[in-house]
Amino acid sequence: MTTMQDIAAPSPANGHRQALRLELRRRRRALTPQQQREAAMRLGRRLRRLPEVQRARRVALYLPNDGEIDPRGLIPWFRRRNARVHLPVLRPLSRHFLWFVHYHDDTPMVTNRFGIPEPETRHGAHRARRRPAWALDLILLPLVGFDDQGQRMGMGGGFYDRTLAFTRRPGPRPRLIGLAHDCQRVEHLPVAPWDVPLDAIVSDGRIIRP
Repeated sequence: MTTMQDIAAPSPANGHRQALRLELRRRRRALTPQQQREAAMRLGRRLRRLPEVQRARRVALYLPNDGEIDPRGLIPWFRRRNARVHLPVLRPLSRHFLWFVHYHDDTPMVTNRFGIPEPETRHGAHRARRRPAWALDLILLPLVGFDDQGQRMGMGGGFYDRTLAFTRRPGPRPRLIGLAHDCQRVEHLPVAPWDVPLDAIVSDGRIIRP
């Protein structure tokens, strides 16, 4: 039986990235709550087997929004391994860059301008818990789309691309793993000059290493 996860979208042409982005967002939102839960469990099993995930002690992940695959089941696992979990936060004085703030069960949360919960940082709150991206071991970031060559498509705001642009230069850097539902796979994605390459892409159906 063919499922939505078995069908790859047609290759985008002539820069129709926005139309494809809308279609892939529609696909992931169409998944039922049960499909979302099952996908998150399969994703977690794949991630826990990866050496770079097992080694990481300073980790960033995200709270799912708009149908994104859910990595939150990894939080207790990371903590049992004495890893510190961080969440992305929109930098208040910059419209296009992220901080990463240590997250625990009692962390005060606010809703950012996109309606996504994030740790409170106004008035200096959690200043000591903030980390720049280069100081992390691993960043798990959400994707809108991916292909079998390891190319990725984000939401279009450029927050991760700007924040992680330093990874193109020599120096300390985190491992970067993109997460998505398998139904977000396409045959081919064009590469934009600002797209930051990932070390791996993991879905509920596969692991891709470019």
